[in-house]
Amino acid sequence: MKIHIYLVKKKIGLGTWSWGNKVFWNYSDSNDQTLRETFREALKRGFSFIDTADTYGTGQLRGRSEQLLGNFLSEIRESQKNRFKIATKLAPYPWRVGRSGFTKPFLDSLDRLNGKLDIVQLHWSTAKYNPWQEYQLLNNLSDLIDHGYRFKIGLSNIGPKKLAKMISFLEDKKKRIDCVQVQFSLLSPDINKQRLVKQICELNNIDFLAYSPLSFGLLATDPNEDVDKDKSLLRNLIFNIYKKSTTELRNTIKDIANSRSVSMAQVAINWCLYQGAIPIVGLRKKSQVIDIAYTLKWDLKDYEFDLLEMASSKCKQSMPSNPFSSN
Repeated sequence: MKIHIYLVKKKIGLGTWSWGNKVFWNYSDSNDQTLRETFREALKRGFSFIDTADTYGTGQLRGRSEQLLGNFLSEIRESQKNRFKIATKLAPYPWRVGRSGFTKPFLDSLDRLNGKLDIVQLHWSTAKYNPWQEYQLLNNLSDLIDHGYRFKIGLSNIGPKKLAKMISFLEDKKKRIDCVQVQFSLLSPDINKQRLVKQICELNNIDFLAYSPLSFGLLATDPNEDVDKDKSLLRNLIFNIYKKSTTELRNTIKDIANSRSVSMAQVAINWCLYQGAIPIVGLRKKSQVIDIAYTLKWDLKDYEFDLLEMASSKCKQSMPSNPFSSN
């Protein structure tokens, strides 16, 4: 199914999952200056959306991503700060229940982000362990807006059936969903389900955000590249599991990249943009920001999209599904 949408201005979001994550991304506080430079380059290159979460940061570093982002925001002028939309995701842990379950987490995130919080997203669906909890927490967010806090509501890891119900649920409260993010890449599981989510978003003027568009960096990795000593043990394990099954796909990405004189990452990101998604790209270095920003300078051609779709369909392994994603 071909869905070519370059009708509106293309956007790319800056993802900050790696900021504070030791397990996947080998974070240490010695990286903070590099991350500061990454943030400033994103500002310079016109990025206008930054995504974080209250769970980002492993172990005792939980919340580190928000804290770093808040610190960096405090170092720039108010006029620059207003150019960004800052979105966080609040985790619906089983103990965050009732109509006030998100109140303290929201205030904590607001504090870590130095008062700059434009969108609050439900991080995942609770349908598999407490079907009513997510509605209680959406009530909670609606109440916070009614009490004077200025932010918009977003969702993450939501399937098409649940999304339709939540749109109706919030409409009854005179609230709307601003954005929905799901795993969306050339290696995504349930890609047809994700495209149904996207269709619902289009019908309801909801931004469709694509997280993990590079599949842990796998789609940006040369098919001839060996295990990288700079990658974490867990990421190298993932690469080893998927290396063989993704070779044809990554060769296709590389061929298109070489013909366009661009990076493999740009090709994989433009596959998302071609379909009208806003990819959320995890960036940790200034050089990565510069590279990804150039994705906005060119468009994928129809035949290139078809080649990528064909190579993707031949992959026998896709990325694992989020266990808390709803139908």
